[in-house]
Amino acid sequence: MAAVSDSKQPMVAIKNLVKSFGRVDAVNGVDLEVEQGKVVVIIGPSGSGKSTVLRCINHLEVPTSGEIWVDGIHLTHNHKDINAIRAEVGMVFQQFNLFPHLTAIENIMLAQRVVRKRNPEEAAQMGQKQLERVGMPEKANFYPGQLSGGQQQRVAIARALAMNPKVMLFDEPTSALDPEMIKEVLDVMLELAKEGMTMVVVTHEMGFARNAADEIVFMDKGVIVERGTPNDFFASPREERTRVFLNQILH
Repeated sequence: MAAVSDSKQPMVAIKNLVKSFGRVDAVNGVDLEVEQGKVVVIIGPSGSGKSTVLRCINHLEVPTSGEIWVDGIHLTHNHKDINAIRAEVGMVFQQFNLFPHLTAIENIMLAQRVVRKRNPEEAAQMGQKQLERVGMPEKANFYPGQLSGGQQQRVAIARALAMNPKVMLFDEPTSALDPEMIKEVLDVMLELAKEGMTMVVVTHEMGFARNAADEIVFMDKGVIVERGTPNDFFASPREERTRVFLNQILH
């Protein structure tokens, strides 16, 4: 099914999403819309369903029920629809998932050639462009083992960007990094936000949430407890559960 181009429709629309693992409802009736060019940050305690929502958007997890649209494409169990959406959605994980036997530029070229069918020259040019975008043009021929954790995660971001995604999903992209490496990754993400990239970010980094988010969504026990702008969310949370969570992580 072709995407419907309409600037008024949300880039991502989720309606009544449920994802169960056995008898446990990891996500239980979530509704979420992400407008084009906006940054939505999802926060909450471990096990609250944040990452599961993210993984359902590109069908890494198959929803138990509910509906998802990405750029007008309705995500169904049809493999063509799933592949069409995955081609438009970039995802960055906690772990970098780089191939250790490939250089940085080769890691970035691989999916371009397989999915986007670009020739080696095109893929290399795009790869180099994205390495510059994440501040690492000189690391093109380095292997992952020669890079720091922060640098590897920036290569992973460059790899996702090289696919020209319409939306970027970040699943706790700094949680596996040493503290001194977190800032370099968050700086890249902040720059993407300023450039108008549509982003859904699961993170514990409240500074990033405050500075980059258009909307903050707080989840607990599989449901959305509260949502709001960073100013409202941090200054005057309405729900007691939100206040307790913020007290725990901000003090």
